[in-house]
Amino acid sequence: MLEKLTNTFGDIVRSVSGKSKITEKNIEETVEHIKMALLEADVNLRVVRRFVNATVEEAKGEKVLRAVDPGQQFVKIIYDRIVKLLGDTKTDLQLKGPDTQSVILMLGLQGAGKTTASHKLAARLKKEGRRPLMVAADLVRPAAVEQLKVLGEKIDVPVYFEDGEKDAVKVAKNGLSYAKKNGFDTIIVDTAGRLQIDEVMMQELVNVKKSVDPVETILVADAMTGQNAVDIAKSFDEQLGLTGVILTKFDSDARGGAALSLKTITGKPILFIGTGEKTEDFEPFHPERIASRILGMGDVVSLVEKAQEQIDLEEAKKLEAKMARNDFTLDDMLDQFEKVGKMGSISSLIQMIPGLSGQIDESKIDLDGMKHQKAIIQAMTKKERANHLIIGPARRKRIAKGSGTSVSDVNKLIKQFEKTRLTMKKLARNRGLQAKMMQQLGNFM
Repeated sequence: MLEKLTNTFGDIVRSVSGKSKITEKNIEETVEHIKMALLEADVNLRVVRRFVNATVEEAKGEKVLRAVDPGQQFVKIIYDRIVKLLGDTKTDLQLKGPDTQSVILMLGLQGAGKTTASHKLAARLKKEGRRPLMVAADLVRPAAVEQLKVLGEKIDVPVYFEDGEKDAVKVAKNGLSYAKKNGFDTIIVDTAGRLQIDEVMMQELVNVKKSVDPVETILVADAMTGQNAVDIAKSFDEQLGLTGVILTKFDSDARGGAALSLKTITGKPILFIGTGEKTEDFEPFHPERIASRILGMGDVVSLVEKAQEQIDLEEAKKLEAKMARNDFTLDDMLDQFEKVGKMGSISSLIQMIPGLSGQIDESKIDLDGMKHQKAIIQAMTKKERANHLIIGPARRKRIAKGSGTSVSDVNKLIKQFEKTRLTMKKLARNRGLQAKMMQQLGNFM
């Protein structure tokens, strides 16, 4: 996620943050590095010029040159300017109360991930307590309706569709009527896209919009297309009046041109970002958090939120009690693997930890090793997972064969488990050690 930009900005921040004195020459040289980094990231030229001019003007004032800690102050100015580029503050969906219907119109070109984004948004709204209905009004792309139906079943959200119907306006209007009759408070209309913008598509979308009167008209754009995504947003906004943008494939966007240019060029906020293929890989867009990641400062708040989504407080207390009694089992270890896996990719988690982004060679992280560990535990019987002491040579050989690994791998996992179990027991029983570890973690962050 924005790896190239993060690495460059991380180097810039490290080079200036510790300086006890900043000169105008330091500022000019640093800003020139920033300028090149933004241009290489495919940020709009007008946006880059505004950023550079505003940064130089502010940095050369008393704020930096006469500051007590000029290096830190300069970094703060850079951070504030990036936040401004990204949109200043998080923008929420403007949905009506649950006693009435809110229509969200989803727009975008083919291949941008509009249908997938629709189901991710529906899943999120359902989790927040709303009753969403998805309307399959993309009658152009082959299998688009079927794809939405499959995704709807996956998250247990109904999909309104009409077999054989060719009129998207009719489907959208009928979907809205169906929602009113059946008590759905949020209607997500998935519309047709094309490989490129054309008059036929735009006119159909204009007609659909008039028929359903949406509270949100959202463009779904591919973050990896950089400036092209910004140009597309501008075209859609001119003819349909966008309220916001969802950037998909944000986890694969190494440059960041779209994210850093969209708000300035179109005036429209980024509402959500798609960060992976799973339903839950869908995050609200927080400009200040993304700016922090770009500068290599991490994003502890998002990391904690992801952890909270996977960890139940009562479960955590039960686990702590098991650790104190030394009852932590291989089943518990497998459960922790699963929870960490649901928090997102290793790459995205590393970016959220202050100081780690750009400092760890992700290619050397043994992702296959983690998969093998899960496979080994899954190949065990319930009795073996509950009591690892019964796993003798014959059982280890069977487990290795069943998991597609070697006996050496099984031995290694059990040894690691025993070590983890002992550490957890000490930690659970020693409040002083817990406090010390938290203090060290705080110092690290």
